[in-house]
Amino acid sequence: MDEQDGRFSANGVVENTSQYRDEVFSLRVPAGKRTYFFDVKPTRSGEDFFLTITESKRVSEDDYEKHKLFLYKEDFGKFLTAMHEAVDHIRSERLPDYDFRGLPELSANGEL
Repeated sequence: MDEQDGRFSANGVVENTSQYRDEVFSLRVPAGKRTYFFDVKPTRSGEDFFLTITESKRVSEDDYEKHKLFLYKEDFGKFLTAMHEAVDHIRSERLPDYDFRGLPELSANGEL
């Protein structure tokens, strides 16, 4: 079993299985001992979409600890603004000398 119940192949590509047919977009982000999954899914009505962010961490050879966050469109802006503010605080106030390679610059209003 892999990190997300067998749906990703070894190269990180989403396998097209009927179990996950509701996903319309999926990204896998390997990050050290953790892997993050960003999945866009339709609501039950099929007329709207939401985002799930899953953190997966291997705890044993066959077991993963998972934490999932559901984000709905009305909260995207608030979530991104808060995340940008928190990251900017860490960069500028807590770790100003750390080299955050690959992290985009944020404008004063929290936009990329």
